[in-house]
Amino acid sequence: MIRISAARPGRTHDNTAARHDRILAHLRAAGLGALADLGFRGLDNDILDPVIVTGYTATRTHKLTPGQKGANRVLAVGRAPVEHGCAHLKNWRVITKLRTDPARATHLLRALLVLANLEISR
Repeated sequence: MIRISAARPGRTHDNTAARHDRILAHLRAAGLGALADLGFRGLDNDILDPVIVTGYTATRTHKLTPGQKGANRVLAVGRAPVEHGCAHLKNWRVITKLRTDPARATHLLRALLVLANLEISR
């Protein structure tokens, strides 16, 4: 992981946080894209030039096709390093007991990210 956005209250939806931080605009300006989990569905509605790629969801009446299941598997493989990075950060015990203002939490998490990256590089 190289960056952590500002901490938000736990009740904040992923799409709300992404819109507030203008993630789509930043990605488009940089010419980048992102693989995202299903929490970001509906954020990027540009069908011709999507920046955010999310998986497919099944419902009771709409089962996934084998192609959609395969696409979800490929997406999961691409997202795995990010999930491992988040899990590695959560190994810091102080995070499990953190009950503070989001601004203070942001400073703490960014400091832990630096320490985690130093630990990994060793």
